[in-house]
Amino acid sequence: MPRSEYVASIRSRIGTDLLLLPGVTAVIRDEDRFLLARHQHSGLWSLIGGAVEPGEEPGEAVIREVFEETAANVRVRRIVGVYGGHPMMVTYPNGDQVGYVTTAYDCELLSPATPDLDELLEVGWFERDEIKTLPRRTWIDRVIDDVPRGSV
Repeated sequence: MPRSEYVASIRSRIGTDLLLLPGVTAVIRDEDRFLLARHQHSGLWSLIGGAVEPGEEPGEAVIREVFEETAANVRVRRIVGVYGGHPMMVTYPNGDQVGYVTTAYDCELLSPATPDLDELLEVGWFERDEIKTLPRRTWIDRVIDDVPRGSV
């Protein structure tokens, strides 16, 4: 995961200690199929997203993150919910500890998604019930459960 200059400046002072960051998550779906990404650093499936940069609107951040990770364009429709707590705690392979508080956005996919192979192993569409069988970040279950079933 590329590190922003902002996070790098904080890390230069606190090392790998816990850092609380605002994040965004894209809930991209087609009926009851969801677009997930499998990450290089963990091998786990998750929704697409990342950190909000200083001065950036969260809605713009989710559009940027989806484009950076998949080269896809999305349109934000609405907020699904806001998530945090222990399930959102991550320790990266380099030892950096992060606690995210993420705003999940329901997004419409406007162009094909192709994984950025520097950050992702692959992307794929999965039925709602199939997701719970995947090796995944389990916090996404809460987000997907908050999305109404059926058409968009």
